[in-house]
Amino acid sequence: MAMAVGGGGGAKADINVTPLIDVLLVLLIIFMVITPLTPHGLDALAPQPPDKNKPQQESDQRTVVIIIDKNKKIMLNTEPIDESKLQDRLIEIFKTRAERIVFVKGDPDLEYRDVARAIDIAKGAQIDKIGLMTPKVEAGQ
Repeated sequence: MAMAVGGGGGAKADINVTPLIDVLLVLLIIFMVITPLTPHGLDALAPQPPDKNKPQQESDQRTVVIIIDKNKKIMLNTEPIDESKLQDRLIEIFKTRAERIVFVKGDPDLEYRDVARAIDIAKGAQIDKIGLMTPKVEAGQ
């Protein structure tokens, strides 16, 4: 690193980088502070189709699916249930289970808020993972 000493009196061609480094360090600190605060979306979990050559296990038959039809009627697997009783029923089902996974299957004509309401109810029942079922996933594609 060279330093200009003496009275050359003319214009200097050197760039003073100290202010640039200061600005860089301030920006670095700002981004380091902001990064952990960025909002994250929902983790998506899609059910995997069963292997055709492998017999179904008991855990596969115990899968819990919240089904919402086009009339906004809710079914828990094959059992019709009222929306106000859904959270209590989910708590009862998962009381003895170690793995807390629920899938939500909504009619394609529904608005997203109806599906989001079911997701909120499941989150309120302390469900760890909530997956979304689509027709392609259900068909095994």
